[in-house]
Amino acid sequence: MVPRHTHSAVRRNQLRRRLREIARRLVVPVLPEPTDVGVRARATAYQASYETLRLEMIGALCPS
Repeated sequence: MVPRHTHSAVRRNQLRRRLREIARRLVVPVLPEPTDVGVRARATAYQASYETLRLEMIGALCPS
């Protein structure tokens, strides 16, 4: 889920696409099946780079 945090629809959709792509490529393939995952972006995610988002999601969701 990507809350508004006073950003435009373009910025929300961009962030949503980034998070979805990171999950599709890097997180979902390494999770045990079946697994449900919910992600909620904080306001600081709008300013984060793709690399920062990638590292945060991998650290939080991928098993060690």
